[in-house]
Amino acid sequence: MRHTPELSAARWHKSSHSNSNGGECVEVAEDFPGFVPVRDSKNPHGPALLIPDVAWTAFVESLK
Repeated sequence: MRHTPELSAARWHKSSHSNSNGGECVEVAEDFPGFVPVRDSKNPHGPALLIPDVAWTAFVESLK
């Protein structure tokens, strides 16, 4: 059985590429070994995706 981490105390950081007028905003949290929590900043109480850290790294590298 997988353990779902508690994200209520997470420190969220908005992407530097997010739109300043409220659209297309993505936030990520740090300090969760093994994965990266990702959420829509317009819906901070909504669900967060838990992306494996290896997949997140590959995703970010592919954008560079």
